[in-house]
Amino acid sequence: MSPGVVDYLFRQLVAGRPAADVQWENEGLSLDAQPEGAELARRLSETDIEALTPDELFHYVRAAQRLVSWAEDLRQAAVGRYSHSGAGPRTEGP
Repeated sequence: MSPGVVDYLFRQLVAGRPAADVQWENEGLSLDAQPEGAELARRLSETDIEALTPDELFHYVRAAQRLVSWAEDLRQAAVGRYSHSGAGPRTEGP
């Protein structure tokens, strides 16, 4: 476990609270509820994964997988549109 996780768990134990971090659920959208797109990408990129608990890391990985699938769908749609539009690389002759 990272030092941040150990410190968090110790503070929870001393305060008599459970080790599970539920405060982030009360502060806004969870990663599971965050729609795919730029905001989810920003949140993932700004997260310090070394400070995540195993449960949080699991949700982080699932959110990252959803973002990858969403981006791949966008790419596939763009390739399909490009292929069917008759567009191709333009070459200039002499």
